[in-house]
Amino acid sequence: MKRKLDLKKVKVSRQREIAPGVFVLSFPRPWDFTAGQVIGISGHETAEARLYSIASGELDDEVDILYNINPEGKLTPWMAQLNTADTIWVSEPFGSFTGSGEAGWWIASGTGIAPFSAMFRTGLTAGKKLLHGGRDLKSFYFSEMFGPELGENYVRCCSREQGQDIYHGRLTQYLTEHPDLPPSEKYYLCGSAEMVVDVRDILISRGIPFDHIISEIYF
Repeated sequence: MKRKLDLKKVKVSRQREIAPGVFVLSFPRPWDFTAGQVIGISGHETAEARLYSIASGELDDEVDILYNINPEGKLTPWMAQLNTADTIWVSEPFGSFTGSGEAGWWIASGTGIAPFSAMFRTGLTAGKKLLHGGRDLKSFYFSEMFGPELGENYVRCCSREQGQDIYHGRLTQYLTEHPDLPPSEKYYLCGSAEMVVDVRDILISRGIPFDHIISEIYF
C-alpha cells in the first residue's frame, strides 16, 4: 500500500512491543480523523509513504499505529528502532473504510484488527460482532480490550494452536459453520487479500448483498 502524499513531521511519544515482532507506535494527534481511516508514514519528507490504519479512538490524545516487522521491508525494521522524541513523517488521514453505529460484523486477520480497534475505542460497539483470525495465540492483539465489553460477540479463530475460549480453525471455517449471517447487517473485512476474497465469497454464497460487504486489504 504505497502512495505519494503530503507529509508533516511529528515526534514519537512512545512505542511498545505487544507481541513478538508486533508494535504499537504512538504520537500526539495533530488532526481529526474518522475511525477506520488510514495515514501514510515515512522516514523522510520526500520518501514514499506506506499506509497504516489508525488504531486509536477519534477523541484520543494520541494516534496509535499497529504494525508488524517485515524483515524484507525498509520501513518497519526502521520503525521498530524508534524511541520517544524521534521523528517520523505522516500524512493527513483519509479513506472511506469507516464504521457506523449500526449492527454489523467486524472481520479481521492479523494486524487488520487496527481499524476495528479505532471503531471500538470511538464507541461504535452497539450490535457488533468481532471475528479475528490469527495463526497463533499471540496474534489476538487488543484482546484484553475487546473481550470484557463484547463478550460472546468477540470470537478468536486460531489456525495453528488451541486455547481456552478460542475457536480452533480458520475464520473462514467459522463463518462456513455459523448458521446465522443476517443479510440486513453490514460486514466489514480487513486483512490479507486472500482472507478478504475468501470471506467475501462465503458471505455472497450465504445471501449477503454485495453492497453490505465493505473491505480493506492489507499488503
